[in-house]
Amino acid sequence: MTLKIYGTAASRAARPLWVAHELGLAYEHIPIPYLGGATRTAEFLAINPNGHIPVLDDDGVLVWESMACALYLAGRFKPVGAPSLAAENHAEQAEILRWSFWVVTECEKDALIFLMHSRLMPLERRKPPLADEAQRRLSGPLGVLEQHLQSRSHLAAERFTVADICVASVIAWVQGSTELMTQCPRLHEWLRRCLARPAFRAVQLMTKNA
Repeated sequence: MTLKIYGTAASRAARPLWVAHELGLAYEHIPIPYLGGATRTAEFLAINPNGHIPVLDDDGVLVWESMACALYLAGRFKPVGAPSLAAENHAEQAEILRWSFWVVTECEKDALIFLMHSRLMPLERRKPPLADEAQRRLSGPLGVLEQHLQSRSHLAAERFTVADICVASVIAWVQGSTELMTQCPRLHEWLRRCLARPAFRAVQLMTKNA
């Protein structure tokens, strides 16, 4: 069996990479960047005609879209000597799917706007009002997550699952917002625990060494 993960760790490919490290999987990493035309070659378009990373190739089974990649890996592989990242019953599956899709539809766009205009873009290209407006819009959905975490330590079960990975990978983009983190202390503590996990730190190291 050969598992390949295409995409630089400094991209949404971090999501399936995080899952792979949590599961202790052996895989080949092909760190294709999202800039410079590398995803527009005939070779890459043959595995993802959309021209985006990440892509998984699990012995010929191709998976696109970062959240789909993360969910696929969690369901496909079981960790040795550790609880499953995937659902163990229908109720957990409903929670995992609900929160994974929620973070894409309710949070990801504004979280990326905030990240780009508060930290990633060169100073001369940043537009602080865009970051401020994105932060304001995020207060609503993050308040929903804050309320959900009032009586539980994880999103979809009484253990760490792929839902925590999917959601934390997006919310991490706004951890630099003192305002949002102060408004949502339970969320902040949950995020801190997620990002302190060795598997996430391993992917962070891959990003720094890229």
